[in-house]
Amino acid sequence: MAVQYKDYYQILGVPRSASDADIKKSFRKLAREYHPDVAKDKKKSEEKFKEINEAYEVLGDAAKRKKYDELGPNWKSGAEFRPPPGQGGFAGGQPFQGGHPGGGDFEFGGTGFSSFFEQLFGSRMREGTGGFGRHGGFSNADMAERGNDVEGDIMVSLEEAARGSVRTVNVRHANRNESHQVRIPAGVSEGQKLRLAGRGEHGSGGGQNGDLYLNVRLARHPDFDVDGNNLIHELDLAPWEAALGAEISVPTLDGRVNIKIPAGTASGQKLRVRGRGLLNREGGHGDLFVVTRIVFPPKISDAQKKIWSQLAHESSFNPRD
Repeated sequence: MAVQYKDYYQILGVPRSASDADIKKSFRKLAREYHPDVAKDKKKSEEKFKEINEAYEVLGDAAKRKKYDELGPNWKSGAEFRPPPGQGGFAGGQPFQGGHPGGGDFEFGGTGFSSFFEQLFGSRMREGTGGFGRHGGFSNADMAERGNDVEGDIMVSLEEAARGSVRTVNVRHANRNESHQVRIPAGVSEGQKLRLAGRGEHGSGGGQNGDLYLNVRLARHPDFDVDGNNLIHELDLAPWEAALGAEISVPTLDGRVNIKIPAGTASGQKLRVRGRGLLNREGGHGDLFVVTRIVFPPKISDAQKKIWSQLAHESSFNPRD
């Protein structure tokens, strides 16, 4: 099944030689620009945000980036793509192939991931657990075979993980299209499997249908990294804010809050905002950790240089003692 090739480097606007830091920086800039919560054109920005997220899902992960780079740099964005043998996300590089009568090609829609991503990194089809009967003879019951389970990925935003949502997911088989309403429960976590019973491949000879499993992949967020149920936000501070202390507004999934920066805060220090993380299975919430980073101005005026020189002259502090 040919799909359109995705040039993830072009999507993020970085060269193939870009460092991990440059890729992360570009992702955050674009994700803030196209985040559905801030963009005027919600529909267009939502699709662009998913595309940016998919690109970073690959290029921000060393193993996925290596596999993607092995395709070579000569593909053109939008060209039809078939993974070479061994490159697909399935055994033998043959994605989307069923293993029972009536099986065949299938692909997902509405999961947040493109078919290109699914071919390389995503969906799987499990062998059905049914089989031919063992009672002797060939009655219809003996010939019944359970359908294969179908497994794919679904991109879930942190906002959806915090509040829950309902999504429509389409599965296109070789000879039919099916739409399913998928409930994403509040508190869902990375790697959790959502099971839709009986929504996999059809059984044969009167056998039961297989199940549909969707593996949750939390979408990358421009403001937060995820550590279990905790959120991590990197906060840039000016040297005087770190030295003198300050009150600064920081984002949370429920809006911005003000936090106090203690005087003498060091770079890399963690400040905890309790209960502002993701929902956990016990019904509570993780925390938001604000990690500080002291950033110096790229240029200083002569007047500012004079002030810094005065501070250096008057201070007895030596960070190497």
